[in-house]
Amino acid sequence: MALSRVFSFADPSACQTVIRFADLALYPTAKGRFHAGITLIGINRLWMQRFHVSLPQVNTVAVKPGRTSIGFLTERHSSPFLHCGLQVLPGDIIVNRFDVVHQRSDANLHYGTMSLSMDDLDSAAETIIGRELPKPPHQRISRPDSAVMLRLLKLHRSVGQLARDTPDVLDIPAVGRALENELIHVMVRCLAEGAAVEPSTGSRRHDTIVARFEEFLETHSDRPLYLTEICAAIGVAERTLRASCEEHLGMGPIRYLTLRRMHLVRRALVRSDPSKATVTQIVTNHGFWELGRFSVAYRRLFGETPSDTLRHPAEQPEVYLNRPSSLAATDLQAA
Repeated sequence: MALSRVFSFADPSACQTVIRFADLALYPTAKGRFHAGITLIGINRLWMQRFHVSLPQVNTVAVKPGRTSIGFLTERHSSPFLHCGLQVLPGDIIVNRFDVVHQRSDANLHYGTMSLSMDDLDSAAETIIGRELPKPPHQRISRPDSAVMLRLLKLHRSVGQLARDTPDVLDIPAVGRALENELIHVMVRCLAEGAAVEPSTGSRRHDTIVARFEEFLETHSDRPLYLTEICAAIGVAERTLRASCEEHLGMGPIRYLTLRRMHLVRRALVRSDPSKATVTQIVTNHGFWELGRFSVAYRRLFGETPSDTLRHPAEQPEVYLNRPSSLAATDLQAA
């Protein structure tokens, strides 16, 4: 049986709650009204997602173990998009496996994904092309034949429209099987026949540096950090760390650290009980000690004060129910 849901979010931190194939941290980089529309579809073995994000953003994605995911721009005139510092063009496919990656885009991003378990993908490849797919260690982006990629985009769009408009059609076993088989077929062909966009040696080194940087931030989220301390801890020169962050994140390391923590504070404020928590407690727990400067920066980025955020209830995403009410939201969130 096919499962589908369509979500609408006004809070970027809430997007993670419905993503099936990966852990996602999304940080808008500009002030404005945030909106994310996410369509989730599960057809037996295959998981699909379609995204529209309104604001420029940088995100961190970690694909869950046991699955291979591909991603691609779903509109030819989509905003610029970079994956691990590499520009992704319309018609390109991003290949995600287990590592943590960083992506960034301008406003009005339209993006799609598909994923299969590794066993299912290997089995499908044996059937369709007679061999397993190659797994080059550094491949990030593949450029398939344009006709095959166009077929994938059309199928992905059509299934997304069915999920939004006539989801009961996906419940017809013969229809679900046919769509899943065709989607898997073109997915395998895209991966098998695509020309790899190889990152440079320097870019691969930057991957490693940014991963160490992100890990350090994760383990030191409760106190102020300084650039010299960060560089010493991860073993790189300041100039190299700056270059790596500019390539992958579109900004320097201290600006990214501040942006990341600002969004973590906002998430904590939204999820806290105002009768039990205070702004000062939450803000200082995330390493901000100059509360006046923090409040000014917070309001500039989010358009409201930290106190306003704390008083707001946690967002309940708008959900367009495309299945009977007995279908729990967790059906589409389970890994």
